[in-house]
Amino acid sequence: MLDYIVWNADPMLVDSFIKVRWYGLMFAVGFLLGYKIEERIYRHEGAPESWLGKLLLWVVAATIIGARLGHVFFYEWDRYSQDPISILYIWEGGLASHGGTIGIIIAIFLYSYFTTKRSPLWAFDRIVIPIALVGAMIRFGNLMNSEIFGHATTLPWGFMFVRSGEWHHYYQGQACHPTQIYESLCYLALFGLLMWMYWKKNAERRPGLIFGVFFIVLFGTRFLIEFIKNPQVDFERTMALNMGQLLSIPFILIGIGLIIYSMVRPPVDLKFPDKFPDEKK
Repeated sequence: MLDYIVWNADPMLVDSFIKVRWYGLMFAVGFLLGYKIEERIYRHEGAPESWLGKLLLWVVAATIIGARLGHVFFYEWDRYSQDPISILYIWEGGLASHGGTIGIIIAIFLYSYFTTKRSPLWAFDRIVIPIALVGAMIRFGNLMNSEIFGHATTLPWGFMFVRSGEWHHYYQGQACHPTQIYESLCYLALFGLLMWMYWKKNAERRPGLIFGVFFIVLFGTRFLIEFIKNPQVDFERTMALNMGQLLSIPFILIGIGLIIYSMVRPPVDLKFPDKFPDEKK
């Protein structure tokens, strides 16, 4: 049995005149797979195909802008307030999932108002299914970057992140929790659960139910794993609950409220033509 795993993965998949990072690839592939999943859902329910392209634009823009601004305001405002132009340098790293979530929420409200003309819960219940998969793939990208790992551990699956300056500074010679893998596996399980709820249990008939389960499981997982994860910024080292945990609590509470709301209301009667309305018969 191994006492530890030496993790020395190159974050660059292609490093020549064209540069491709694993993190960026996982981001892109996640959105591509998410689009195909959403396409199948929209076709199943007879939603217009034209809505898909608009949804992709809203979500991609909201994820990147929201995640970047979330990191800036929640974690390193002192730094970026002194050099605002560096906020645009997203290739240097610094994205916060809570900020991305807020960005997507705003985008879905706008998308619902301008495009679907339906309740935002209709879009939320469907978009969070592929988002769980995207989250799992992004955490794999974090693993390839040797970032966002956990405290030292003696467990046999502990990783020594030899490419990480943070690891050399705080943990050299010690294995650490691969919290990226923990989160990725939890998000994959959540993706499977939401797919099962939608395709096997008709949970979409109760608006808000899938969305609420997503919030509770994803941010509940994030809250718990943060106890063994290294702080992202120095000010968190003196906090009883770190910034990621504090930001997760409202989403968990909203998730509970959504589930209660969905269960006290009668189920919605939906039709499933299994084709886009503008397709030729």
